[in-house]
Amino acid sequence: MKISNVSEMRTLDKTAIEKFNIVDELLMENAGLATFQMTSKAIGTRGRRFVVFSGGGNNGGDGFVIARKLYSNGGVVSVFLMGNPDKYKGAARLNYEILSRLPITVETVESIEAISSRVSHCDIIVDAILGTGLDRNVAGRYREVIELINRSGKTVISVDIPSGINGNNGKVMGTAVRADYTVTFGLPKLGNILYPGFDYCGELYVTHISFPPEIYNDIKVTINAPPALPARDLAGHKGTFGQALFIAGAAGYYGAPYFAALSFLKAGGGYSRLACPESITPFIANKGSEIVFIPQKETADGSISRKNKDELLALANKLDFVVIGPGLSLSEETQQLTRELTEAIEKPILLDGDGITALCENLQIIKGRKAETVITPHLGEMSRITRLSVDQIQDSPIDILQRTASELGSVIVLKGAHSLIGYPDETVFINMSGNAGMGTAGSGDVLTGTVAAMYTLGLNLDDAVRKGVFIHGFSGDLAAEELGEDGITAQNILDYLPLAVAFDRDGIEQKLQDRYAGVKVVL
Repeated sequence: MKISNVSEMRTLDKTAIEKFNIVDELLMENAGLATFQMTSKAIGTRGRRFVVFSGGGNNGGDGFVIARKLYSNGGVVSVFLMGNPDKYKGAARLNYEILSRLPITVETVESIEAISSRVSHCDIIVDAILGTGLDRNVAGRYREVIELINRSGKTVISVDIPSGINGNNGKVMGTAVRADYTVTFGLPKLGNILYPGFDYCGELYVTHISFPPEIYNDIKVTINAPPALPARDLAGHKGTFGQALFIAGAAGYYGAPYFAALSFLKAGGGYSRLACPESITPFIANKGSEIVFIPQKETADGSISRKNKDELLALANKLDFVVIGPGLSLSEETQQLTRELTEAIEKPILLDGDGITALCENLQIIKGRKAETVITPHLGEMSRITRLSVDQIQDSPIDILQRTASELGSVIVLKGAHSLIGYPDETVFINMSGNAGMGTAGSGDVLTGTVAAMYTLGLNLDDAVRKGVFIHGFSGDLAAEELGEDGITAQNILDYLPLAVAFDRDGIEQKLQDRYAGVKVVL
């Protein structure tokens, strides 16, 4: 499923109207009809009491169509206008005039007190107040109405996007409607899919309102639905399923290298080598005995010494994939080693954690690499890469990810709720697997090994990153289903990786397929 920003959706509307002569009135009718159909199927209409809040512009016009459809199918409908009805134009004006001729209560909201009783006695509220173009905090009467809706305890259906959610980044603009259902039009907007907007949407539906599919071709953001893994070779051995090198760990950082290196094996990889300081090797080996260890000479503070460079470089170039960074430390000598290895290694590299920090000082090294590079930052690390604040990134996450991936010529996984996977051609995939329980130390280290395994199992790197991010989240979801989200650890995510890969191969249950699709289509 493609995902648009607000500007792209305006262009799609304009293209449909001007190129295909799908007039605005028809688009609005289709939007209202689809919302009615979802309502009828999910809730029912006959005998139900509806309150429709309609704002200005086309969002309010959609509300008028919905009110008309509800009324004609047995609903008891009242419509409250958020502004001056004389200001409606075009399709919204036409539908307001039609509605005014029907025996439906239509009145302007003059005060919260005047409408509170009818809201409290209705069954369902339709939120058609503010559209996707909101770019400032909600205030005044709009804020009061949204807060009334949220206090009401009624079933709420939002039109296109819950009022108060920014259509480009999912942020709450001061306050926002908490919907039980949202029906969005044309394509889902970024604000429907990114958190916290996704959470405010409730069950999310989309209707394409008769847009021709070819007009979506230039949209670069898509829900992550990665390709299938190649069949596992029945006569394969450990070399068949790939060899990865993990350059990780330092004094006091035992968990990160363990989770990274063992997750490669748990996700299906064949041979996992861990280069970590010699003093911590026995402790990690005691827990991860399946890992092959390459003890490293150490700096004075217990991190990997630059003295290991030649041996590491020779080994790295013999293997299939290299991960640098989990628990590596900020020791200047080790950071310099990271920069030199990244520049010289001729195999695909994944940079994570302290590996990312090392390269932030000289991004030209990443830009100059001939082999493929994957970077897996969280928001703070993305801030260091881009020299932008976390707030700036959260305001425009897609634009910044696209620009950075293009500039660095690298695949970037911006980790978080609904992780974003960006490519140098500015394609972005939004991943829908995973849960809040995965916000725990070591979770990102498990991701690194999972991505590496997807690559050595036979996917090209672009697909391997998408698959790895998905499988990592899927494993966390399986753990949460069994254990609950509270208290999930990286070990739990690690332990469920084999099951996640097996279910992915055999077929994921329909309930999870629906969830990972992100949105249901109303025909």
